[in-house]
Amino acid sequence: MTATTTTGGGSRASERAQVALRDAILRGELAAGARLGEVELAERLGVSRTPVREALSRLAAEGLVEVHPHRGARVVSFSAQDLDGIFDVRLALEPRATGRAAARVTDADLDALDDLAQRMLAVGAPGSGQDLDALVPLNRDFHARLLDVADAPALSAALANVVHTPVVLRTFHTYDEASLARSLTHHAEITAALRAGDADWASAVMRSHIGNARAVMVGARR
Repeated sequence: MTATTTTGGGSRASERAQVALRDAILRGELAAGARLGEVELAERLGVSRTPVREALSRLAAEGLVEVHPHRGARVVSFSAQDLDGIFDVRLALEPRATGRAAARVTDADLDALDDLAQRMLAVGAPGSGQDLDALVPLNRDFHARLLDVADAPALSAALANVVHTPVVLRTFHTYDEASLARSLTHHAEITAALRAGDADWASAVMRSHIGNARAVMVGARR
């Protein structure tokens, strides 16, 4: 791939770089704390440094990358104290958004959420077919769909910088078998609660879901 110098081509190159780097971070190819050198990334992606710089800036806005003047960029990393704060935000906002979704969800939304939940159960089940990496995009899509259904822009904006955190830290590789089973079952139960139109039930399961993740992630950091 060669870098394009036109304005439109440059924009497309930065978007491609953003997508490629995001995927590499979410798959764990670029680990938490890893240095993101513009020259090395440009060579890796087959573009010039300008699209890489623009992509890193956008990923910083998503909360996946930290960019420091004169020190360059790194994949975000978190201490146990940082994670506690992040989960405080999630516990305050995400169950509320999930409860709102109960009054707004459509049959198409329910079918999509149920499909994601069942696919996570399938690929997360212990055995030779288990694929923890495949859980990452499915989990991301499930939570993103819930926020879309909730139709609460302020809540979505407040959560924008924290919803990627479990993925960045490779949470599913950190889970033991029992914690992973609880997490995957929560997705299916949230969908069932939404199908029943029960906001309290949906919110309660989301609180349990986040509490389960918090115990795993903060415990691992400590």
